[in-house]
Amino acid sequence: MKIYGKKLKMTQIWQGEHFIGVTPIAASSSNMSSIKEGDLVRVSGISKGKGFQGVVKRHGFHGGPKTHGQKNRLRAPGSIGNTSPQRTLPGRRMAGHMGAVRKTVKNLEIVRVDAEKKIVFLKGAVPGNNGEEVEIFKI
Repeated sequence: MKIYGKKLKMTQIWQGEHFIGVTPIAASSSNMSSIKEGDLVRVSGISKGKGFQGVVKRHGFHGGPKTHGQKNRLRAPGSIGNTSPQRTLPGRRMAGHMGAVRKTVKNLEIVRVDAEKKIVFLKGAVPGNNGEEVEIFKI
Protein backbone atom coordinates (compact mmCIF):
# COMPACT_ATOMS: atom_id res chain seq x y z
CA MET A 1 0.00 0.00 0.00
CA LYS A 2 1.49 3.32 -1.08
CA ILE A 3 0.30 6.79 -0.04
CA TYR A 4 1.62 9.99 -1.60
CA GLY A 5 1.78 13.23 0.34
CA LYS A 6 3.61 16.47 1.02
CA LYS A 7 5.94 16.90 3.97
CA LEU A 8 4.91 19.66 6.36
CA LYS A 9 7.05 21.48 8.93
CA MET A 10 8.27 19.21 11.73
CA THR A 11 6.62 19.82 15.07
CA GLN A 12 6.04 18.14 18.43
CA ILE A 13 2.95 16.77 20.12
CA TRP A 14 2.13 15.89 23.70
CA GLN A 15 1.82 12.17 24.34
CA GLY A 16 1.59 10.72 27.83
CA GLU A 17 3.97 12.69 30.03
CA HIS A 18 6.37 14.01 27.40
CA PHE A 19 6.66 15.64 23.98
CA ILE A 20 7.65 13.64 20.92
CA GLY A 21 8.95 15.03 17.63
CA VAL A 22 6.64 14.33 14.70
CA THR A 23 6.59 15.09 11.00
CA PRO A 24 3.11 15.70 9.60
CA ILE A 25 2.41 14.48 6.05
CA ALA A 26 -0.51 15.97 4.10
CA ALA A 27 -1.77 12.98 2.13
CA SER A 28 -2.98 13.60 -1.42
CA SER A 29 -5.01 10.39 -1.67
CA SER A 30 -8.24 9.77 0.19
CA ASN A 31 -7.38 6.10 0.85
CA MET A 32 -6.44 6.57 4.52
CA SER A 33 -8.41 3.58 5.83
CA SER A 34 -5.51 1.14 5.42
CA ILE A 35 -3.24 2.87 7.97
CA LYS A 36 -3.82 3.31 11.68
CA GLU A 37 -1.96 4.53 14.76
CA GLY A 38 0.92 2.33 15.82
CA ASP A 39 1.70 0.98 12.34
CA LEU A 40 5.29 0.96 11.13
CA VAL A 41 5.95 2.48 7.72
CA ARG A 42 8.87 3.36 5.49
CA VAL A 43 9.04 6.79 3.88
CA SER A 44 10.91 7.71 0.69
CA GLY A 45 11.70 11.17 -0.62
CA ILE A 46 14.37 13.38 -2.15
CA SER A 47 16.87 14.52 0.51
CA LYS A 48 17.86 18.15 0.99
CA GLY A 49 20.49 19.31 -1.49
CA LYS A 50 23.69 20.72 -0.02
CA GLY A 51 25.57 21.68 -3.19
CA PHE A 52 29.30 21.15 -3.71
CA GLN A 53 30.90 19.97 -0.45
CA GLY A 54 34.38 18.96 0.60
CA VAL A 55 35.49 15.55 1.84
CA VAL A 56 35.18 16.45 5.53
CA LYS A 57 31.47 17.22 5.33
CA ARG A 58 30.60 14.82 2.50
CA HIS A 59 32.42 11.68 3.67
CA GLY A 60 33.48 12.44 7.25
CA PHE A 61 37.25 12.63 6.64
CA HIS A 62 39.25 13.88 9.62
CA GLY A 63 41.64 16.15 7.72
CA GLY A 64 45.30 16.76 8.48
CA PRO A 65 47.02 17.97 11.64
CA LYS A 66 47.03 21.64 12.62
CA THR A 67 50.74 21.56 13.49
CA HIS A 68 53.96 19.88 12.30
CA GLY A 69 54.49 22.09 9.29
CA GLN A 70 50.95 21.97 7.95
CA LYS A 71 49.68 25.32 6.81
CA ASN A 72 46.70 24.94 4.48
CA ARG A 73 46.03 21.18 4.52
CA LEU A 74 43.56 21.03 7.43
CA ARG A 75 40.52 19.89 5.43
CA ALA A 76 42.35 18.26 2.51
CA PRO A 77 41.65 14.63 1.56
CA GLY A 78 45.28 13.47 1.63
CA SER A 79 46.57 10.79 -0.73
CA ILE A 80 44.21 9.61 -3.46
CA GLY A 81 45.78 6.25 -4.29
CA ASN A 82 48.72 4.06 -5.28
CA THR A 83 51.35 4.74 -7.90
CA SER A 84 50.92 1.42 -9.72
CA PRO A 85 47.67 1.89 -11.66
CA GLN A 86 48.77 5.47 -12.56
CA ARG A 87 45.19 6.63 -12.54
CA THR A 88 42.47 7.30 -10.00
CA LEU A 89 40.27 4.25 -9.54
CA PRO A 90 36.48 4.64 -9.83
CA GLY A 91 34.56 5.13 -6.59
CA ARG A 92 37.26 7.21 -4.89
CA ARG A 93 35.64 9.39 -2.23
CA MET A 94 36.32 13.02 -3.15
CA ALA A 95 34.67 16.40 -2.93
CA GLY A 96 31.54 16.85 -5.01
CA HIS A 97 27.78 17.30 -5.08
CA MET A 98 26.03 16.24 -1.88
CA GLY A 99 22.36 15.53 -1.23
CA ALA A 100 19.36 15.79 -3.56
CA VAL A 101 19.15 11.98 -3.91
CA ARG A 102 16.35 9.54 -3.10
CA LYS A 103 16.48 8.38 0.54
CA THR A 104 14.31 5.91 2.42
CA VAL A 105 13.77 5.92 6.18
CA LYS A 106 12.46 2.64 7.58
CA ASN A 107 10.40 1.77 10.66
CA LEU A 108 8.77 5.12 11.34
CA GLU A 109 5.79 4.86 13.66
CA ILE A 110 2.44 6.44 12.89
CA VAL A 111 1.54 8.46 15.98
CA ARG A 112 -1.74 10.00 14.86
CA VAL A 113 -4.01 9.94 11.80
CA ASP A 114 -6.41 12.82 11.06
CA ALA A 115 -8.73 11.39 8.40
CA GLU A 116 -10.78 14.58 7.99
CA LYS A 117 -7.79 16.81 7.22
CA LYS A 118 -5.87 13.92 5.55
CA ILE A 119 -2.80 14.37 7.76
CA VAL A 120 -0.57 11.55 9.01
CA PHE A 121 1.79 12.26 11.94
CA LEU A 122 5.01 10.19 11.82
CA LYS A 123 7.39 9.88 14.75
CA GLY A 124 10.82 11.18 13.74
CA ALA A 125 12.40 12.85 10.73
CA VAL A 126 11.42 12.38 7.09
CA PRO A 127 13.82 13.09 4.18
CA GLY A 128 13.33 16.23 2.09
CA ASN A 129 12.45 19.89 2.28
CA ASN A 130 9.13 21.11 3.62
CA GLY A 131 6.49 20.86 0.90
CA GLU A 132 8.32 18.11 -1.00
CA GLU A 133 6.55 15.00 -2.27
CA VAL A 134 7.07 11.83 -0.18
CA GLU A 135 5.84 8.24 -0.43
CA ILE A 136 4.59 6.26 2.55
CA PHE A 137 4.78 2.44 2.28
CA LYS A 138 3.03 0.28 4.84
CA ILE A 139 5.32 -2.50 6.10
